Amino acid sequence: MAARSPYFAAEESARGIRPGESPAAALRRILATPGAHQAPCCFDALGARLVERAGFPVGFMGGFCVSAARLGLPDVGLISYGEMVDQGRLINEAVSIPVIGDGDNGYGNSMNIKRTIKGYMNAGFAGIMLEDQVAPKACGHTEGRKVISREEAIMHIKAAVDARKESGSDIVIVARTDSRQAISLDEALWRVKAFADAGADVLFIDALASVEEMKAFCAVAPEVPKMANMLEGGGKTPILSPAELEKIGFSLVVYPLSLVGVSMRAMQDALVAIKDGGVPPPSALPSFQEIKDTLGFNRYYKEEKQYQVDK
Repeated sequence: MAARSPYFAAEESARGIRPGESPAAALRRILATPGAHQAPCCFDALGARLVERAGFPVGFMGGFCVSAARLGLPDVGLISYGEMVDQGRLINEAVSIPVIGDGDNGYGNSMNIKRTIKGYMNAGFAGIMLEDQVAPKACGHTEGRKVISREEAIMHIKAAVDARKESGSDIVIVARTDSRQAISLDEALWRVKAFADAGADVLFIDALASVEEMKAFCAVAPEVPKMANMLEGGGKTPILSPAELEKIGFSLVVYPLSLVGVSMRAMQDALVAIKDGGVPPPSALPSFQEIKDTLGFNRYYKEEKQYQVDK
């Protein structure tokens, strides 16, 4: 898959996708280096731009936060393949770091999985996460989740691998199982091993309930990178530092609620201030100049001058 072409060229200090490098190749390079690499979840192009400017080498487009921001609805399978691909294309055009997209349960059977993989490739994603939940899916760390059979789950990963081969792509496939809560830890460990054998590049068990369970997970297929989900504010998985997660064996860490959560609180506070007849205090509001700088006004004006014609 060809290199991505974001609207603005990467800044000199960027640590993301190198010139001529595909997004997936950049992600694979990053995952091959030591450390538990942090990937905050974003839900739009502005959030992705902020993730990049903060110095994170990887971004993650989370289904929970996209459903919240785009639809104003819970992550219960209401958002569609087309809406997720469209949101992903805008996010990927805004940044020069690799971004992993949440592909939910692939939006159907194995043939739908293949279309989903190819659509996410074309949207510029470096990786895609696929889960083994039945439709309609449920939000992670909530009760009542159900998973498809072992055989069907493995076939979905095989279909994803086949779609990658057919497209000549190197997109990273993150295989997720929700069977820890739906069935048992043993079932989850069995499934991630089978996913690795089927060709998955990164493994993820959602809602692990202790450090001991996290260690058991990382002992499975040790050559395959593992992802940890640090669900902020009351999830089932212990919140650990990147150093602690690296020691256990994790290579990738996502933070699903931070950006959408603080955005909700900040907007609520701003609306209260406006309703009371004022405006948000300076401590809560970037200056107009800072806003313009984040959005790239100055870069745009500088580049625009190269094409001005004297009249």
